[in-house]
Amino acid sequence: LTHPNLDLSVQSFVFGRKRAWWTSVRNSPIKPGRVIRIGRVSDATPADLDILFGDIGVKTLVDLRSPTELKDDPTLEREEVFANFTDMVFYERGRMVKELGPEEKRMEKTRKRDRVKKAVNGARKGTKDVLFGFVDNFFGSDEDEDDDEGEEDDECIGCIEAEKLILETRGRRNRKERHFVSIMNELKYVRGTLVKLRKRDIAKTIIKSPTTIVSKKAREDIKKPFLEEINGGGLPMLNELLLRFGAPGIKYVLDLISDVNRHPVAFYCTAGKDRTGMIAAIILALLETPDDAIVEDYSLSANVYAEMNDHKAMVGALSQRSLDAKTFLGAPPQVMEDTLNNIRNTYGSVEGYLDFIGFHEESRKRLIYALTQ
Repeated sequence: LTHPNLDLSVQSFVFGRKRAWWTSVRNSPIKPGRVIRIGRVSDATPADLDILFGDIGVKTLVDLRSPTELKDDPTLEREEVFANFTDMVFYERGRMVKELGPEEKRMEKTRKRDRVKKAVNGARKGTKDVLFGFVDNFFGSDEDEDDDEGEEDDECIGCIEAEKLILETRGRRNRKERHFVSIMNELKYVRGTLVKLRKRDIAKTIIKSPTTIVSKKAREDIKKPFLEEINGGGLPMLNELLLRFGAPGIKYVLDLISDVNRHPVAFYCTAGKDRTGMIAAIILALLETPDDAIVEDYSLSANVYAEMNDHKAMVGALSQRSLDAKTFLGAPPQVMEDTLNNIRNTYGSVEGYLDFIGFHEESRKRLIYALTQ
């Protein structure tokens, strides 16, 4: 286990099966010990944890994974990692945050079919059968029980508005918090992909969907147009959907990082590559870090899935088994180059994107000050 001088400005902390290492983004103005992107903390060794919580003194953890990923993580409540952290859950609906009590767990098993029905409200007219078939067959059947993406209750008992929580910063400066912020999930990818499909393909899928209950072949066929679209679009398309459908969560994470009383902040997903890498890129671009340095930082994650050696580890909240490994498991420089260009082409600039998600000029000034002064 080695790491460079901790005085380097921007750190990425990569957990491997046998090692962990530090790197710093070139030409970044971020001061040391403010914000760190990492892989999932459950992969950390005791020596890694000594660095993370001892040398660096991380006070705030931000978990970007979906409920499906959390459910599959057997170390989600790992005592030696999270014993001193208060758990906070961000809910997109209503922009609410709930503080969990000592006996409350993040994941509680529940049947998901009714929740999925709620979540697809607002989907394009005539596509609900497609969505139900795809969700049930691609991400688990109606018989499965888990805490899925539509998990938010109509009434969030004991919740506080996210904006109010951010303002109540002084009372939280001396405690450690773990924030669960599911910025992407399977259903969001389905919605985003659905818009891109040709009407002919949607019609074919609708026709086949009634047979999916009894036909294994039909279950495979119903997935094809979605998987072809996702695999054809590759990581740039996943990043495009992440920027659009993950907007509420991205804004909340940026608000947390803007709060100096919560520093140092470490944020992570599964591999620390896609969702985590996208947020890191947004921050660095806002601080006018050169594109080549942002691309270089992203490319450091190229081998992380190989080092994890976990075929169940999800990619951007999607199952590996349905994705082309050569396309999705790496971190090619061209992907980040394309993503940065797409932000500018779609939103005009990174500032334009941040306006789109509600992270306006005053918020941006607060973030820049928190990271550079």
